[in-house]
Amino acid sequence: MPKFLDREHPIFRRLWVRVATVAAPLGWAVLEIAAGNPLWAVIFGALGGYALYELFLRRS
Repeated sequence: MPKFLDREHPIFRRLWVRVATVAAPLGWAVLEIAAGNPLWAVIFGALGGYALYELFLRRS
């Protein structure tokens, strides 16, 4: 079964793609907090945190 976020996929070779993959949901979480929607902020924050872990912090 394929992983949800496969760090070995060729698209993630470029640093800017990995950074954008992390920054987009985290930025959206900030916008949701500003709009007063804490549930969506937590969901997008969790997605951004997972992407950060998978793409930058996890060791292979």
